[in-house]
Amino acid sequence: MEVLQTKPGTILQCGWGRLLFADTFPAPESLAESILAERDDQRDIALYLLDPHLVLNCAPQQIFLDPSNTYRAHFSQYKKPAREPSGFEIREVAHKEDLDEVNRIYSALNMVPVDKEYVWKQRDHEAFTYFVAVKTDTQEVIGATMGVDHRSCGEHMPNRCSLWALGVDPRAELPGVGLALVNHLVEYYGSRGREEMDVSVIHDNVKAQRLYEKLGFQRIYIFAAKRRNRINERLFVGAPAPEGYNPYAAIIINEALRRGIAVDPLSPERGYFRLSLGGRTVTCWESLSELTSAIALMRTGDKQYTREILNEHKLCTPDQITAGDRRQELRFLNTHKSVVVKPLHGEQGQGISVDVRSEESLKNAIEKAREHDDTVLIEQYVEGQDLRVIVINQEVVAAAVRRPPSVIGTGEHTVRALIEKLSRRRAAATGGESTIPLDEETERCVRMAGYELDDVLEKDTAIAVRKTANLHTGGTIHDVTAELHPVLADASVRAARALDIPVVGLDLMVPSPDRPEYVFIEANERPGLANHEPQPTAEKFIDFLFPQTITPPAPQA
Repeated sequence: MEVLQTKPGTILQCGWGRLLFADTFPAPESLAESILAERDDQRDIALYLLDPHLVLNCAPQQIFLDPSNTYRAHFSQYKKPAREPSGFEIREVAHKEDLDEVNRIYSALNMVPVDKEYVWKQRDHEAFTYFVAVKTDTQEVIGATMGVDHRSCGEHMPNRCSLWALGVDPRAELPGVGLALVNHLVEYYGSRGREEMDVSVIHDNVKAQRLYEKLGFQRIYIFAAKRRNRINERLFVGAPAPEGYNPYAAIIINEALRRGIAVDPLSPERGYFRLSLGGRTVTCWESLSELTSAIALMRTGDKQYTREILNEHKLCTPDQITAGDRRQELRFLNTHKSVVVKPLHGEQGQGISVDVRSEESLKNAIEKAREHDDTVLIEQYVEGQDLRVIVINQEVVAAAVRRPPSVIGTGEHTVRALIEKLSRRRAAATGGESTIPLDEETERCVRMAGYELDDVLEKDTAIAVRKTANLHTGGTIHDVTAELHPVLADASVRAARALDIPVVGLDLMVPSPDRPEYVFIEANERPGLANHEPQPTAEKFIDFLFPQTITPPAPQA
């Protein structure tokens, strides 16, 4: 365990970076020197600065004051939450694989991942402890946090602890995970005789600040400092993107600004912007740029023509017919037993019904699809995992499995209430881009599970409330880029070439992303690049638009 108590001061290596106890350093110069010794792949923080202005003066171009607020809870005044965890439990990291899941969550939240080998090796040391929230039924990790025992860092340290690296999986369906992790940490250190807990919260995270205040944490006025680096760039240069853009446009704009590309905000509410560098100018609508031809746009917009083109290039697609002949429709349904009904043109899952099995459901699904397009397609329903592959400039950049939204019963809430709660959490996690509509399709899916919307769902019972995994209707996305089978990657590049489209999101049904079997469902000319973080989708998009801004690889030693 790296706890340095010799000169110049006390430093704890936490796995994601070092915690420097600034009030233990004898001089601003020694603290500044230690801050500047930060590793490139980690994030250090110096907390409890006594003379912040003197520390910054030592290296004003390299060190900045962290714009975070610090809160402290006195355990004697702590307000324990009334709600007990339901559907999940809190425990210490018990398996090395737990840390893979912790890093998955941290990466999804743009947090710095931990050094897995170091944390696992030091798991029994008292200076820091990692806790995870796991679902009771599947043991899936859905949240994580770390506590630091200050007293264990040195005999002259105060009888205090602190909370760090709190993260909840954005796709978690259970409420109260973050609250439960905080409470568990307070009880854990309270049982060890600690009297206070500190937590540092970024200044604009109002939701987190309200949570801590509700629990009895009080604001204390101390300072923290960090070294300027790529990870914390936003904190010392400000959020550069023009206001009003959704996450799908903002991720591209931020990457462009980082490279010195000028951004002209044409219409934030619609997602349009213009990028300029030197004599080159490109207009974009989120990830759709003018470098995608109108012909390619029309091809991908016509789901029937997309299928025909892919078939011509020997790529696998499902059987399909056009609705209109009632007898043909029923023969198709009887042949395949289950079908998908969707409008010829459309996006974001609008008008689509999945896993339609009866004559009456088929009729209703066709009527719903016709609200979005006069031409309706009926397609063979292929079971499996819904895989989205992002191809940019004939390169697979990201792959993810998309899962439809589901709710887990509490034994107290109706299905409707559970859907509304989950919808609010999905909206909060996606900046309002993902919600679950309470429409006929949701009612149909709930009925297929044997319930009505106003039925109380039994505790720990899970049911799917949509059949489509579209993110705009509440679906969640799970990165599988590293495990994508080479056959699927090759087929995706071939499909992009066949459609002659430079940036595309391809939807496939697969038994598993690490197996070669697949069926192409459709192509999307404006894929949401922000959904695939931490994969470098925005970087590759800007590489394609402005190749002159690509940073060449460092020369090999």
